[in-house]
Amino acid sequence: MGIKSWLAKPLAAYAVRQINKWKNNPISAQERTFMRLISKAKDTAFGKDHNFSSINTYNDFKKQVPVSDYEDIKPYIDRVVQGESDVMWPGKPIYLAKTSGTTSGVKYIPISKESMPEHLKAARNALFSYIHETGNSQFIDGRIIFLQGSPILELKNGINLGRLSGIVANHVPAYLQKNRLPSYQTNCIDDWEEKIDAIVDETLSEDMRLISGIPPWVQMYFDRLRARSGGRKIGDIFKNFSLFVYGGVNFEPYRARLEESIGRSVDAIETYPASEGFIAFQDLQQEKGLLLLLDSGIFYEFIPTDEYYNENPSRISLEDVELNKNYAIILNTNAGLWAYSIGDTVRFVSKNPYRILVSGRIKHFISAFGEHVIGEEVEHAILSVAREEEVEITEFTVAPQVSPEDGTLPYHEWYVEFAKAPEDISKFSLKVDLALQKKNTYYFDLVEGKVLRHLVMHELEKDAFRNYMKSQGKLGGQNKVPRLSNERHIAECLNEWIIR
Repeated sequence: MGIKSWLAKPLAAYAVRQINKWKNNPISAQERTFMRLISKAKDTAFGKDHNFSSINTYNDFKKQVPVSDYEDIKPYIDRVVQGESDVMWPGKPIYLAKTSGTTSGVKYIPISKESMPEHLKAARNALFSYIHETGNSQFIDGRIIFLQGSPILELKNGINLGRLSGIVANHVPAYLQKNRLPSYQTNCIDDWEEKIDAIVDETLSEDMRLISGIPPWVQMYFDRLRARSGGRKIGDIFKNFSLFVYGGVNFEPYRARLEESIGRSVDAIETYPASEGFIAFQDLQQEKGLLLLLDSGIFYEFIPTDEYYNENPSRISLEDVELNKNYAIILNTNAGLWAYSIGDTVRFVSKNPYRILVSGRIKHFISAFGEHVIGEEVEHAILSVAREEEVEITEFTVAPQVSPEDGTLPYHEWYVEFAKAPEDISKFSLKVDLALQKKNTYYFDLVEGKVLRHLVMHELEKDAFRNYMKSQGKLGGQNKVPRLSNERHIAECLNEWIIR
């Protein structure tokens, strides 16, 4: 055992003791966070505009501060980007994280000197929690890779801006720098495919023990490694590889193929980082869900998803959430975001402690006929049937077909790239349709009532989704394919890769 792995165990024990202090007193932890945030920001432009000095309770806050999305707060963000101080949080942010918007184009999310350490602490504590639970700290003595964006940042009006993963790349602790790959030069390569090839060059003969990244891009890295090594399994190439850290998407659609590529079992840690804040991580290997971080500079609010687009939806704090109910998650942060809807939906699977599953995106749904099918439901439908049929899914997305050219009933149109295709795609798609009907009663009623017909599934060529993402300039990094959409832009783009 190396000195780093030996020291990690008492440090992990200390970190877990600190976590337990707020984990065991969740509501008071959130109340303290709320009051600190309001007090700190009361003299900012946003705080004055919303009369923070008169806010003493959460109910006061709800009356003063409406729920917002990026478009709503863009006038404030524009002032921040222009270099103005004390707009949404005291001073200027130390970073602006660039994210891809829909209506807004590029979005700029502020990261403050108070919020940046919380991103780093959460990532560290995810590893410490794992070490404390399992006793495995050997990965710290070997090589570690983070598949991430370029660390090169642009200076804009005195503020550094870049992708979140690139910003974080500049804060890898010194004790991990010697272990970390890829090199700085390779990490700066913009073209994702060129970058992956360079990473393969640097890592193929190394003692890789921890691999971290968004699953589809990790799979691409694995594919290139295997091609370069004559088809060897990742677990044979990296004999000490023992820990996979991921986030950003549901792992289940990628699990079978990643595990097949590795060739043996490795432990995994799921994380829930966002540009707006590090929200949760998997603190125990055998427990379902991610531990919601309640003492990290974020005060959480929740809106039931079925009320989200109502004129006056319910808006609750952690104290009033219910188990197994989908909520839009709303953040108030120590970077100056207030009642901000990040667009994700979560479901609580435990309240002691508070653990969540990320169930989808508010805007990623299909409700062309009132069915309101969400990501969690389509993923369950196809993956449950795939397991039963021993089919392997590489990637998929779903869109409504409202006006079929042949004049038949409308339907949900599925575009699926298989790693191992079903023998009969018609039978497979019918089973998926029935599974979705069981999961969503509105969809069942529409099919049963002959408003919709059974779904139509297209098999796509190999690398179809990779080629689509490349055509959109979104290959690699933190980009991912939406599972479903209420419009047909992605579907129309994918038509060229259908296997006829």
